[in-house]
Amino acid sequence: MTSNLSSMSDAVTAFMSILESSKESLKKILERGEFDEYPEDVHMHCMARMAEMLDEYSKEIQSKSDKKITADNFLMHEFQVLLETRGIGLPNFLPRSAFLILLQKNVREVSETPVIFVKKFWKYVEDVFVRVLKEHSVSYPQLQSSAIRAGRNLISMMKDKSVDRVKEKVADYTCNLDYMSTLNSLMGHQENFTKVLNDKSKSKIGLPIFGDVEVVHLRKYLPVMVQQAFDLKMRLTAYWKIVLLRLVDSLALHLVFSVQNSVNKDMEVEIVKELMNPHNGGIERMLEESPKIAARREKLNKSIKLLTVSKEEVSKIMDRIAADGVVLLKFSMFFVNCMFWLPWCVWSGLLFSFCERPVVKSIISFPVLV
Repeated sequence: MTSNLSSMSDAVTAFMSILESSKESLKKILERGEFDEYPEDVHMHCMARMAEMLDEYSKEIQSKSDKKITADNFLMHEFQVLLETRGIGLPNFLPRSAFLILLQKNVREVSETPVIFVKKFWKYVEDVFVRVLKEHSVSYPQLQSSAIRAGRNLISMMKDKSVDRVKEKVADYTCNLDYMSTLNSLMGHQENFTKVLNDKSKSKIGLPIFGDVEVVHLRKYLPVMVQQAFDLKMRLTAYWKIVLLRLVDSLALHLVFSVQNSVNKDMEVEIVKELMNPHNGGIERMLEESPKIAARREKLNKSIKLLTVSKEEVSKIMDRIAADGVVLLKFSMFFVNCMFWLPWCVWSGLLFSFCERPVVKSIISFPVLV
């Protein structure tokens, strides 16, 4: 259990420590791809999980786009748009509004996929943020709720920005040279397409990307309208390839940049703003302990006091045992000495008394003949 905060300086120090440790953990798992803090929890191996989500999104949006490419009713939708965007002016001019209408329609048909992906991505990042903030502020529950709320608010804002970014419904610009290359390749078939259209003996023509397409239903339209519709179709097809690439690559880079900004800059701002909000009690709340923590602290203090007293009593007992041990050692040495020397004293006394008898004396004094 952490020490009790008794002053504003203690509270600020503890708050900065929590903020820095949380930021460092998030940098490791969201930016550098390190997961030594969660080696067994694959959910927290963030770089790998985010890459998996991006791969799934790329495959899904490409699959939906491929389903849109069909040879059925070739150029019919382009005819409808051209008729509805006509104006009073010179003929044989391709209206830009017609291209934008078709582009917006295509974007609307796939717009749900990137939005779902963005929400799923930020939901995962939010889970990571909340878990890290919760673990690093577990010792200060009075701060924990504000930190988690700030993290959720930040992720919500970043998610809204990402959703707005994927909605490309008005722009029709690219500097990608692949656009002109693809367009020139597709428009190279226009002459052959016109020949087949004028040859009533033929009903189909093979075109790259679209395959074999029917042309019989196009013969009722004016040639200039057919050329405009064909031109519009090929331009949109070439540009749509760029849009799909942008919806994946550009979105991926945007999300990586947004996550880094969230960790390195925005998180601090949001948490400080949330904590300093007067309605939330400000940083002074850290000086207040919850009843649960206060009860635990009191219980621990009593245990520490009891252990201290117990230690002193044990020390006294050990000192007494040590003193008694010295006395016991001296007594033991005396006893051993007594047991060793007593038999010799006894035997010596007996021998002396025996030698003092007259008979023994006469024998001892009797001359020895050699």
